[in-house]
Amino acid sequence: MITTVIGRTFLNAYNKTYQKSYTPKEFFDKVYFELFFNHPKYMMWAQNSPFVQMRGVQKPENLTSVERLEKLENLHQKIIQGDRDASIAIGFPASEDKEFATTSGSVTDMVIEISDEDVYYTWIGSSLSIGIAGGFSLLFNDEQILLDIYRGWEHYRHFLNDEAISKIRGNQIITWNGQWLNYFYSSDFRENFDFTTLENAGIFTQDATLIQANTIKWSKLFFNLSKHYSDRVIPGYIFGLGQTNKTLGFYPFHFKQGRKLIHIYRQLFGENDSLKDAKDYEALFGIHIKRACELGAIGLQALEPEGLRKYFTEAKLPNFAKPSISLKKTDTEDELAYKQLQAEQKDYNQNIIPFRTFKTWLVAMITKNKEEILDYTAEVAAALHEYKKATTRTDRGNLIKSELLVAKTKKAFLDCLSDVIKDVATEKLELFKGLRDRVHLMTHEDFGYFVVLLKFDYAFQERT
Repeated sequence: MITTVIGRTFLNAYNKTYQKSYTPKEFFDKVYFELFFNHPKYMMWAQNSPFVQMRGVQKPENLTSVERLEKLENLHQKIIQGDRDASIAIGFPASEDKEFATTSGSVTDMVIEISDEDVYYTWIGSSLSIGIAGGFSLLFNDEQILLDIYRGWEHYRHFLNDEAISKIRGNQIITWNGQWLNYFYSSDFRENFDFTTLENAGIFTQDATLIQANTIKWSKLFFNLSKHYSDRVIPGYIFGLGQTNKTLGFYPFHFKQGRKLIHIYRQLFGENDSLKDAKDYEALFGIHIKRACELGAIGLQALEPEGLRKYFTEAKLPNFAKPSISLKKTDTEDELAYKQLQAEQKDYNQNIIPFRTFKTWLVAMITKNKEEILDYTAEVAAALHEYKKATTRTDRGNLIKSELLVAKTKKAFLDCLSDVIKDVATEKLELFKGLRDRVHLMTHEDFGYFVVLLKFDYAFQERT
C-alpha cells in the first residue's frame, strides 16, 4: 500500500532532519502515539483499531493514561501476531472477504510478506494524507512536503488541548493537513500565528457547539504549492478512505503551470491587481478533482475556472452588467457613498474577478502567439463594439451576438466576419482582415478557446 511507502520516506527524512535513528515502532511509540492518541481528544479515528474499540462505557475522552497504554500494547500484540487487516494496517483490505467490495480495492490472493515495520509505516503514512474538497485525499512521496505536513501536527494537537477552544473537533488530522500545508506555503504565513489568525483565514469555522476545520479546495493548495515547487512535476496519489474506499490513482502535478496562470494574470491586469486579487481568482480556478483526474494530469487544463464550460456549449454571452443602485430622495451624502461602495464591491466580486479569471485561463490555453493575444482580443472586441454602435439598427448587434461569437467552426466564424468587413469603418479594415487571417491559421482547438475569449472581451465592452 502507498501509505507504507509514504511512511518510510517520511521517517528517513525525519531521522536525517532531526538527527534521530528511530525505527518505525520507536517513532510510533515516542512521537506518533503521544501526539495522536495519548490525549482525551484523538487526532485521527482509526476505524476498528484497538484505539477505538472501547470496553463497556469507555470513551476516548475518559480513558486513563493506563487504559490508553493498554490499547497501544493491544495494537503491538496484533501486529506481532501477524494481523494485517484494515484495522491494524491503515489502507489495507478488510479482514472479511465479503467486505472487499466496499472497503478495499486492488485486493490480490497472492501471499505478500508484510513486515511489522511496514504496518507501523502505514499509520505514519496515512496520517500524512492531505484532505481536499470532494471527499478525497492526496499523498505526495516527497520528503520536504511530508516534513512540512508533520510540522503542523503539533499545532493541531495544541489546539485540541486548548481549553479556551474546547469545542474544537478532534479526528480531523487529514483535513487539518490540507489547511495547514496551504497556510504554511502561503504568503500569509506567520510563525507567531494563533487560532484567531486561522479562523479569520477561513481555516476554521465555529458555531454555538462546534469548531471544525474546513476542507481545502485542491486548486487553492495547488497554487501555493506551485510557489515552492514551480520547477517540479510531482506525482500525487489521489484516494479516499472511509466506509467506501475510493482510488483514483497516481497523477502528475504540473506546478509550473500554476505559476504560468499567475504570470499571465500579472501581464493582463498588472502587478498590484495580481497580488490584490489573488485569493479571489485562485478560488475560482479548478474543476472537481474527479473530473481533473479524467484528464490524466493535474495542470493547466484541470484549472479550468468553475462556470466557464457552459460558454463553450451554449449560444449565449456572459452578462457583466454593473449592479444597479437603489437611490432614495432622502439619502444623505454618506448613505449615497456607502451604496456606491457596496455596488462597486458587488461588481468586483460578481463581474470583474470572474471576467479576469476566465480571460487569464483562456489566454493560457491558446498555444500559439500567446504574447500577441494578450491585448489582441480586447482590441477586436472594442472594434466590434464600435461597429455595432455606428448605427441605430439592431442587425449588427444581432450578427455579432447571435452568429459571430457563437460560431462553433472556423468556417461559420469567417462567413460572419465577411459580413462585418463589408460595413466596417476604413480605419478598422486592416484589424478585421488580420483577424480573418489569424483565425484561418488557427488549430480547431485554439479557435475554440479564442472565440470564447473574444466573447468575454466583447461582453465586457458592452457592460453598462
